[in-house]
Amino acid sequence: MSGPGSDPGELVVVATPIGNLGDLSARAKEVLAAADLVCCEDTRRTRALLSAIGVPAGRRLVSLHGHNEAQRVGGVLEALAAGRRVALVSDAGTPLVSDPGQRLVAAAVTAGVPVRAVPGPSAALAALVVSGLPADRFVFEGFLPRRGGERGRRLAALAAEVRTAVLYEAPTRLAATLAELAGVLGDRPVAVARELTKLYEEVWRGGLDEAARHFAGREVRGEIVLVLGGAGPPAPADDEELADAVRARLAAGDGPRDASVAVAEALGVPRRRAYEMAIALRRHDGG
Repeated sequence: MSGPGSDPGELVVVATPIGNLGDLSARAKEVLAAADLVCCEDTRRTRALLSAIGVPAGRRLVSLHGHNEAQRVGGVLEALAAGRRVALVSDAGTPLVSDPGQRLVAAAVTAGVPVRAVPGPSAALAALVVSGLPADRFVFEGFLPRRGGERGRRLAALAAEVRTAVLYEAPTRLAATLAELAGVLGDRPVAVARELTKLYEEVWRGGLDEAARHFAGREVRGEIVLVLGGAGPPAPADDEELADAVRARLAAGDGPRDASVAVAEALGVPRRRAYEMAIALRRHDGG
C-alpha cells in the first residue's frame, strides 16, 4: 500500500453487483482488496459485500453519500495527495449514475489526481438492452423530480424526446408515475424492469396505457427501471397548414424560393413541396 510522501494516489470508480454477486469482476475484487480507502454510500452494505468476496474491510471504509459528500471531499483529496489509493463504490451498480460521487470525481480531476474506472454492472444499461427498444441512441433521465414545475418540465421534455429514455422509479410510486407518463406522453411502448439479475427478476413489456392498468393497485418491490420508447415523427403538415405558412412568408416579402426553404424547415416537409405550393399561390393570387 502507498504511504505519506509518495506520489499522488489514484481514485478508482468501481462498479459493484446490482443483485447477482457473480457479476463482480476479478479486477474489481483486486482493486477493492488493494485500496487504502473505500468510499461507499452505506458502510454496512459495502462491508457485507467485501465479506462475501473474502476481502477484509478493516478500517478502510469511509461513508460518502448524498448528505455528506461535500464535507468528505477535502479529506479524501488529502489522502489522495498523500499517495493513497481510493476506491469509490455505491450501494449497487456504477457510482455517479443517480448515485453519489460526482463532487469527488470532479474535485480529483481538478486536482490532477488520476481517475480510473472499473466498469461493470449498471441497472440502466441492463434494462435498456433487454427492453426490446432501440438502444443505439438513448437518454438517461434517472429519477424524475417528485413534484412541482421541474417535474412538469422534465415530462414535457420526455414528450418531445425521440430517443429511448431510461428512468428510475421507487416501487411505491410506480403505478402513479406510469399513469402520469401515459397522460403526458400518450401510449408509448415501455419496459418495466424489476429486480434485475436477482432471483425474482421481471421485465414487463407493453404500452404505457396497459402498463398503468397492469401495475395499478399492485404491490411492487425492488429496484425499478423504466425504458420508454421515443416520440414518433410529427404528423406531416396538411395542404391547408402548408398553404397558410407559405402565404404568410410571401406576404412578409419572401420570394417563392426563400419562402419554401423557411417553411420546409419549420414544418418538416420536402422543400420541393413547399416550393410548388409557393408557385401555385403566387399564380392564384396573381403575384
